[in-house]
Amino acid sequence: MSAHRVELLVSEWCPSCHQAEQVWQTVAGERAIDFAVVDMGQTEGRELARRLRIRSVPATIIDGELAGVGMQSREQALALIADAPERAASATRHVGLGLATTSRAAIAAAVIYLTLAGLVLPFGGLLAGTPAYPEALHLFTLGFLTFFLYGLGEHMLPRFTGHPLPMGRWSWLQQGLAHAGVLAFAAGHLGAWPGLAMVGSTLAWAALALYTIRLAPLLVRAPQTGPW
Repeated sequence: MSAHRVELLVSEWCPSCHQAEQVWQTVAGERAIDFAVVDMGQTEGRELARRLRIRSVPATIIDGELAGVGMQSREQALALIADAPERAASATRHVGLGLATTSRAAIAAAVIYLTLAGLVLPFGGLLAGTPAYPEALHLFTLGFLTFFLYGLGEHMLPRFTGHPLPMGRWSWLQQGLAHAGVLAFAAGHLGAWPGLAMVGSTLAWAALALYTIRLAPLLVRAPQTGPW
């Protein structure tokens, strides 16, 4: 039997959509279903609502047919796909309205690096009498910009393409490499240690390469433009 195709139609303004998504994310981790979150703010979501004459969200669509409106409990969701087999362990997951823990961590790190870059300018330059602009630039580019793109990219691109993304340990490994790269690169420049700066640059590039490997399949696969 082919895997059930389960789509959860949601909206940003819906107070219970986040809870409904959490329920189905849990179920999708337990059962072998093809699960996707479809936002009413996107063309696909509006077309799905029009075709099935849906007037309220969250709405659950299974194999192209409306299966329920409103939030289901885990037990109710499992009953809707009772014949779906158990899922083998996987590190990939679909994303929805809520930010994953790794995405939150990346965006929080971006804010911290932006703050550090702002502090380096006056304390390293004006007060200490030494030029700190290169270090501030490194903290801004390698720190703020890359981590902001890491967090935003792993959240938005899967939503726009409808395809799952390797998460968990792969995202944490990527962020660990990026953190080590930023700190080593900045420390190497501050301490005039070119070897340490080279190590930091290598680690930063390794993080970027891992990010590219994670996202590349989403970009080369055709986006899902409808319920099928």
